Amino acid sequence: MPMPPPLPDLSSLSLADIARLAEEKKLPPVHLWNPDHCGDSEMRIARDGTWYHQGSPIGRPAMVRLFSTILRREQDGSFVLVTPVEKLAIAVDEAPFAAVELKTEGTGAARSLGFRLNTGDVVIASADHPLHFEGGSEGPRPYLEVRPGLDALLTRPVYYELVEIALAEGAEPLGLWSGKAFFALEAGA
Repeated sequence: MPMPPPLPDLSSLSLADIARLAEEKKLPPVHLWNPDHCGDSEMRIARDGTWYHQGSPIGRPAMVRLFSTILRREQDGSFVLVTPVEKLAIAVDEAPFAAVELKTEGTGAARSLGFRLNTGDVVIASADHPLHFEGGSEGPRPYLEVRPGLDALLTRPVYYELVEIALAEGAEPLGLWSGKAFFALEAGA
């Protein structure tokens, strides 16, 4: 089986390039597939975005990328891997994706924020892909909506980078614009 092409370096891409890459990625229509539940996949996605099968990390990034394209959140909040003929439960510790890299262009209301996920996918924060923050005992938990019902937890370095940019920009309330939408950097905002 041929190896997938290497992932492009986010720092060398413009936000327009990132948006084009995001648009080019065609996902299977998992929302249309409703097979019977077949059991447990014996897979788990850890808080840091690492995928496990039967307790061992999945070492092939191409396999993780493939599985991530058939991931869906059910109405009851559970997660499944779904194909036209089977549906298998998958455990998710916190969020199915991790935002591991940030690219920003522009300032103020003209800013765009592009994120690379642990799966190699790229997402630009916007009204369709909002940033949101939940409160927690360890401080705010920052998330980016990747697909309906599927979020990426922003890694600490990415979150700190967002906060640093927001502090330098001085918006009140503290927050950032991206894709013509404003995102306050606080829980419940």
